Amino acid sequence: MCYPIDFPLSHESGVLMAANKIIELKNISLVFPGVRALDGVDLSIEEGEIHILLGENGAGKSSLVKTLCGVYTQTGGTMLMDGKEYAPRNPLTAINSGIRVVYQEFNLLPYLSIAENIFFEKLPKKGCLVDFKKLYSDAAAIMAKVGLDKVSPKTLVEMLGVAQMQLVEIAKALSGHSRILILDEPTATLMPDEINTLFELLMKLKAEGVSIIYISHRLNEIFRIGDRVTVLRNGQLVATKKASELDIPSIVKMMVGRNMESEYPFDESVTPSSPLLEVKNLIYQGNPHPKSFTLRKGEILGIAGLVGSGRTETMRALFGADTKAAGQIFLNGEELHITSPKNAVEKGICLLTEDRKQQGLILEMSCVENTTITDLKSVSFRGFLNREKETEATEKQISEMNIKTPGINQKTLHLSGGNQQKILIGKWLYRDSEVFIFDEPTRGIDVGAKYEIYLLLWKLASMGRGIIMVSSDLPELLGVCHRILVFSDGKITGELDRKEFDPESILKLSYSEYLNA
Repeated sequence: MCYPIDFPLSHESGVLMAANKIIELKNISLVFPGVRALDGVDLSIEEGEIHILLGENGAGKSSLVKTLCGVYTQTGGTMLMDGKEYAPRNPLTAINSGIRVVYQEFNLLPYLSIAENIFFEKLPKKGCLVDFKKLYSDAAAIMAKVGLDKVSPKTLVEMLGVAQMQLVEIAKALSGHSRILILDEPTATLMPDEINTLFELLMKLKAEGVSIIYISHRLNEIFRIGDRVTVLRNGQLVATKKASELDIPSIVKMMVGRNMESEYPFDESVTPSSPLLEVKNLIYQGNPHPKSFTLRKGEILGIAGLVGSGRTETMRALFGADTKAAGQIFLNGEELHITSPKNAVEKGICLLTEDRKQQGLILEMSCVENTTITDLKSVSFRGFLNREKETEATEKQISEMNIKTPGINQKTLHLSGGNQQKILIGKWLYRDSEVFIFDEPTRGIDVGAKYEIYLLLWKLASMGRGIIMVSSDLPELLGVCHRILVFSDGKITGELDRKEFDPESILKLSYSEYLNA
């Protein structure tokens, strides 16, 4: 879970003072058909600094990073490295120049070992063969630096959890000589102790003169590790300031261009009513512990717990995506026999997965195709799609949900993370489901888009829909939910009403398997 993390980090002791500019971007513009992704952006990265890059989804952060590392070629402006022109032809050119990127979406080969993934570009050789002894030894050393010392370098990547994959990506980036390390949402899947380890590592790299561009939507992290902060909005530079000159309200205003009354809008007027969904003694394959809970109409029910506590697995079993070994599910008093996601959708239950890119959306398809795919019958006549109805339905969703896109035929692949998430929600709104299960609904989404997602949740709740919200962000659950269920080791270890909410209590319940061992 995500909590405020307190640990000593020194910006003075043993740290190189940032002075020499490694990279300078001057008046950078990037234009795609119908979209100006970057508009005259200036940015400088100094030696041995942690430079925070902020902005809402769609603000231009990813476009700027991809231009810097050779994925895109700028339409206008110049880039300098060490005072000389820098024009990477491709990502390999950037890597050879000492720029490494750890993207939010992993770029790992699942059927190879951790060691092979880390050194894939430069496997140690003994003659014509791979020197596996050296490979595993070198991998173990770098894995220890990122907190993976308890995992064998021979382990296949497909056997790892999401948080461990994130650490492998960081280890991979550190395997070569990096002058500039770019991290995109590196803590999104990490636990507090793993975040501590990562931050300590970043401070060591900084002390060695490595420059770090750090992208995160977790604003509290800025003041623990950041030296300077650059904010982008709508592809333009808003400002670059020292982190010490800023606070969270001022950063939010710079990002969204407006004040936000509350980060977590709790609507007191929405009161849960009668039971909508009742789960009794649900057991899924691989876990023997029965789980029972009730979701009421108009309720936002939070699900807290550590990674691997059984939160996602329980929701997948409820949705029919994983096999239910035992238990009963009732909707409006009627027992449901759900054996597949199709059954669940037909009965009015939908699941918005934590991995929207792989399991939630068809990225190569357009906004209109993704929106109406859950109920094609409503936009069809005698087996043929009615394009007019499709267009009308999608335009309505885009307008109501404030989705930023050049048009309904834009591929969802090219939308920002926040707008992709809105498309994902929109397709289930179009289906008019009764129960919405959101698994990490705001992961990788900026503060402005998060706020809009919360408002959508409250809109659904006010309509009498039931919402289950699985989240690793504890402040989010505390701020938005009526009740919270806490999972630990595949069991429900606690249930708290809003008046009982307390971070310490939830944390203890989440770690109960360890505390009671």
